[in-house]
Parts: sequence; structure tokens; C-alpha cells
Amino acid sequence: MKLDVKSPSGAAAGTVEVPEYLFGIEPNTSVMHQVVTAQLAAARSGTHSTKTRAEVAGGGAKPWRQKGTGRARQGSIRAPHWRGGGVAHGPKPRDYRQRTPKKMIRLALRSALSDRATEGKVLVLDGWGIDAPSTKAALSLLGELGLRTKGERDDRVLLVLDRTEESVWKSFRNLGERVQIVIPDELNTYDVLVNDWLVFTKSTLADTVTRFGEKRAEHADAEHAGADDEEAGESA
Repeated sequence: MKLDVKSPSGAAAGTVEVPEYLFGIEPNTSVMHQVVTAQLAAARSGTHSTKTRAEVAGGGAKPWRQKGTGRARQGSIRAPHWRGGGVAHGPKPRDYRQRTPKKMIRLALRSALSDRATEGKVLVLDGWGIDAPSTKAALSLLGELGLRTKGERDDRVLLVLDRTEESVWKSFRNLGERVQIVIPDELNTYDVLVNDWLVFTKSTLADTVTRFGEKRAEHADAEHAGADDEEAGESA
């Protein structure tokens, strides 16, 4: 499979070969949904908390005697049906993380990349053309690539940068929430799907293929299977 390569000015600069297993598979929507749901769940802080009737201050004394007043019997002014009382079955701090198999995470990412590639939403540049930090240059580059149109709502763009591209980082980092920056190791299903465009350079694309390539995945799966066999042997 081939992707077009562009220069920072938007001109054609050839093509680059990318593996079918990473950018050309049939997207598995159910797996993508499950992985994204797990990602969003893991991002929750889980610090919500309410007080039960036992934790609310006060309410130790019975408000009035059991019989003879004509009123309904009450044991505490901190019962849930009282104003200022405790909360029944309220939320408590908890961990929302879900265990997602590594194979499923890899499949979801490959599905997301393939979906963007099928829609023609993956750009590959031969370089950024930014030598010094400049927000003006970053905006100009996005305009040249057709990712910014005056008078229209900006598309969401995910830029995959190298750690060493400090000038590029500084140029793009304050363009708002519609421009997101990641390194190849941080690529994930949610970020790919939530953005309209995915922009690589040749070097970061190569790093991505190396990081999430088929051989690496097969090696990881083999190691995982070996570890399971060892555990099974020990238990036996």
C-alpha cells in the first residue's frame, strides 16, 4: 500500500510504501468501540464520594420519642430522607480501569489507522520546514496542507512528532485543542479516531511501523504465549 508524500508547501513529493496490515485492513468497529470505552474509563479519576448516614456529622440522638407524639417514628436526623442527611447508595471512590487484551489494543489501533487511510485522511510529509519556533509558520503550514480554511471550522489534526523536533513542538503546541501532538509510542485508538487528520513525517511513519509492525506484534504474542506456558508448567 502506498501513501502520497507532500512537502511543507503542499506540493507532491512522491510516495511511501506502508504495510497493509497496519493501514489496509478491514476496520473492526466492535473492537475499536471496546478499546475506546476502556481508554475513556481509565481516564476517569474515580474520586467521587458521598457520605453515608454513618459518616455525616450529628444525628446521634433520637429526634423525638418513639410513641405518643403523633409523628412518624425517626431514629436520626441524618437518615437519607432528611435534609442534610446521608446519601443512600451514593458513589464512592473506585478504579474504573478495565483489563483489555494487548492483541485487542493492537487490532483497534490498526483498524483506526486503516479507517483514516481509507478516507484519505493520512498525510505524510518529507519534513516540517520549521527551523525555529514560530506559531505563524505552523499556521501557514496547516494552511498550505489544506487543513485550515478561513471562515470555516478547523478540522482536528493529530501530529505525530519526534521527541527531538523541539522547534516543531513549540510551534504547534499553543494552537488550541484542535491540534494535538503525540510521539509514535503514544499513538492510540482514541486519539486517531477523535481527530479528523493524521499527519506523519517519513521518519515518524517509519518509527510507527517499527513500533506497531507485524513482526513486533508476533514477537510480543510469542513471548506472552511462552510466559503462559511457563506458568502452566509451574502450576502443574
